[in-house]
Amino acid sequence: MADFYTTLGVAKSASDDEIKQAYRKLAMQFHPDRNAGAKEAEEKFKEISEAYDVLRDPQKRAAFDRYGEAGLRGGGAGGAAGFHHVDLSEALGIFMRDFGLGDLFGGAGGGSRQAGPPAGADLKVALDLTMLEVATGVAKQVQMKLLDPCGRCAGVGAEPGTTTQRCTTCAGHGEVRRAQQSFFGQFVSVAPCPTCRGEGVMILSPCKSCRGEGRQRGDHRIDVKVPAGVATGQYMHLRGVGNAGVRGGPRGDVLVVFEVLEDERFERDGEDLYCESLVTYAQVVLGAEIVVPGVTGALALKVPSGTQSGQLFTMRGKGLPRVNASGVGNLHVRVHVWTPQAAGREEKRLIEQLQEIQAKLPEQRAKGFWAKMKDAISG
Repeated sequence: MADFYTTLGVAKSASDDEIKQAYRKLAMQFHPDRNAGAKEAEEKFKEISEAYDVLRDPQKRAAFDRYGEAGLRGGGAGGAAGFHHVDLSEALGIFMRDFGLGDLFGGAGGGSRQAGPPAGADLKVALDLTMLEVATGVAKQVQMKLLDPCGRCAGVGAEPGTTTQRCTTCAGHGEVRRAQQSFFGQFVSVAPCPTCRGEGVMILSPCKSCRGEGRQRGDHRIDVKVPAGVATGQYMHLRGVGNAGVRGGPRGDVLVVFEVLEDERFERDGEDLYCESLVTYAQVVLGAEIVVPGVTGALALKVPSGTQSGQLFTMRGKGLPRVNASGVGNLHVRVHVWTPQAAGREEKRLIEQLQEIQAKLPEQRAKGFWAKMKDAISG
């Protein structure tokens, strides 16, 4: 299992600036343009770019800190389902995105942009989940309106029967380059061609249906397989199912963000659940088996005799699954003695008899939390 902190050579407590500085230093060392043909350097560049991409994102970093790489596969920043190891083009994209240096070392390199239409814009959609769905995992469908390739021109953007022309500004490359000298040597800045907008071609006769854009809006149902154990704010990255790109560009991604609906029976802490249950005086004195709520159904809890009001019981393995990992959390049940607001005649008579038997409270009681804290502070 990868340790992204070790990969970047930083401590787990490293700040965002320290992580960024460590990544920049290593990226400059192992960039493919500086190590042409060196496969080991290319692999190292991908590893450090992947580590940086995770640790720079607060949700991904939190998910990695808690569950390791498995947490990222389960749904991000927190866990991101669909996590995958980056390829070289993605690694170069991460490097260029945050430092904006283009082809830093002036070579052709792996970071050269391919001419062609840009991918469609990514979309984000919220998906509500019940606690039961979180406990078991669930397959759902999300209704969305997406941009699809135009039916008239098949997404090309040109009127049927007409042709496109290679851009004369960039000679069909989709990008323009400018070389500059600096203290560190020659830098080559790369930008999309302003004439063809990076597509490499020009449309002379735009499609009458889509007006040259190459796409139209349509209704879609997207299948989402939600793993068990996800939490609010975690998300699933669905690649290539979003909006179609302009004039034949590839589809963008859809980010499905989970929103777990409140369940009044439970309080959640990670994979552990907490609930409260009322018991009678007779049950805590004599002992009893009570019924408590579970996520997937009622559970039986044995309350031993002599139980005190407010006592906490832990039911192992009755909480929520760990997202994309083995193991299940616990259910913690706190019992409280129920006091009737109005007692009946017979009930009062029996309580009066009990009062005579239990005339005095115990003189010594176990120290409470605040008393223990006071003793600890005072030494």
